[in-house]
Amino acid sequence: MDRIVYFVRHGETDWNAEGRLQGQVDTDLNAKGRSQADRNGRKLAELISDPSKFDFVASPLRRTRDTMEHIRTQMNLPPKDYRTDPVLVEVHFGDWQGHTFEELEATEPGCFVRREVDKWNFLPPGAGAESYDDLAERIRPWFEGLQRETVCVTHGGIVRSVFRLTETMTQGECAALIIPQDRVLRLQDGRLDWL
Repeated sequence: MDRIVYFVRHGETDWNAEGRLQGQVDTDLNAKGRSQADRNGRKLAELISDPSKFDFVASPLRRTRDTMEHIRTQMNLPPKDYRTDPVLVEVHFGDWQGHTFEELEATEPGCFVRREVDKWNFLPPGAGAESYDDLAERIRPWFEGLQRETVCVTHGGIVRSVFRLTETMTQGECAALIIPQDRVLRLQDGRLDWL
């Protein structure tokens, strides 16, 4: 892929700050998250001289849409003039969504350790749950089908999947990767760089 794609993780939510598994639960940015989104918008304004050449796409969850709208505002673009794609939603944590690991350990002792043995392939309990490997396969057709320069606002799990789909890291490295909320990730010429 020779076109440039900029990936941005949504800004912080209160659940992020609490260490709560969000998955596909719809949550809102907090003040820090809005500030992070503004920072990323200013950075993209520096990087992109002609936004009309770019497709702007976000996960349909509120935290990603709000991040995109802050970004576009900082780029002096109409805030709501972008599209959403449901394939870009976060990994589904099943019954674990909405809980911290401290809470889960109280009811399922050892669950954190079991997950850490093979975090990439671990499948949480509950309907709809996905492993990170499931997530990477879910977004593979979208990722491989990118046709133009793109700004994508999405989630930590999707960004981990991008590292895996580009074969930049092993499964274990991708699963352990910390995905910042105040940085832009650029994919260009097969190379991933945090900006």
